[in-house]
Amino acid sequence: MIAFIFFLLFIPLFALIGVYAERKVSAFMQDRLGPMEVGTYGLLQTFADILKLLQKEDIIPSKVDKSLFLFAPFVVYTAVFAGFAVIPLSTDWVGSTAQLGIFYLLTFVSLDIVGLLMAGWGSNNKFSLYGAIRAIAQIVSYEIPLGLSVLCVVVITQTLNLQEISFQQGILANEHEKSYFLGLPWIEVSHWGGFFTWNIFRMPLLFFVFIIFFIASLAECNRTPFDLPEADSELVAGFQTEYSGLRWAFLMLAEYGMMLLVSMLSSILFLGSWNTPLPNIGSFKLAEYTSGFVWGIFWLFAKSFLLIFVQMWLRWTYPRLRIDQLMTLCWKYLTPFAMLLLILCAIWKLLVIL
Repeated sequence: MIAFIFFLLFIPLFALIGVYAERKVSAFMQDRLGPMEVGTYGLLQTFADILKLLQKEDIIPSKVDKSLFLFAPFVVYTAVFAGFAVIPLSTDWVGSTAQLGIFYLLTFVSLDIVGLLMAGWGSNNKFSLYGAIRAIAQIVSYEIPLGLSVLCVVVITQTLNLQEISFQQGILANEHEKSYFLGLPWIEVSHWGGFFTWNIFRMPLLFFVFIIFFIASLAECNRTPFDLPEADSELVAGFQTEYSGLRWAFLMLAEYGMMLLVSMLSSILFLGSWNTPLPNIGSFKLAEYTSGFVWGIFWLFAKSFLLIFVQMWLRWTYPRLRIDQLMTLCWKYLTPFAMLLLILCAIWKLLVIL
């Protein structure tokens, strides 16, 4: 309940901050100033924009399918928001301890394609429909390498519980969940804590899995270089072309909410979750000093915001892929490599058990 209320209030605020941060990051990379007029360094620019947006008329074209057109933005936003229900924020009593947390999250997040199809079809606009079809083809395709990447972590950790995965990557691991390098019982890293217990370090195969997961998550978020559903040079924003005012704002909230969700999931599965990156060094117990309830929330969001920055960085670095390049990357490279890594993870886990 605490996590639900927190994210209910935080996601709209994060979207405001994220828009401002992205404009400033892009300005820095292009040697510009970005927003500067409203507030100091333009800090109030996004709040002015949202105030203007709330006052705009909610235009509904006459030929649309009203039931689909009006409800679609809320379906997209709800699907993304529901995923935060199983995100563990810190220790046991803050965040979800759902035994099937990963399964729940992937199931609900995949429902956003229903909202995208409703938006494209209900708009009665061929460009909106093309954008929706592109989005669905892209998301369904990249869910395969993304799902295989998650399965690699599940095979290594032997659980679908995100909180248990978090505990296995820190000094709080119990006797049955201690962290070992490559699963070898004589190289225990639990007492070190810090980045030594992160999945990508204690099981190096998961580093390559993380790369695949991160690339696939960019496609799930429709972020550059995978922003074909919103290709404004061809589709004039794609599935959301006909939306304005508050309904358009909900689609933007969903996009930035998805960025935060996949970044938090990446942090939990691969980067130690809410555990500290600082290890114990002899008698200097850095990991123990920087662990706890407040520290846990801080570390989880710090790692997530770092990944969000990388997403923004990539947007202003790489050009948009063509649709054939996008599908080639998914089906000829990411999916086969993800399957190979899953087999290797399964073999390694079997050898460790035996």
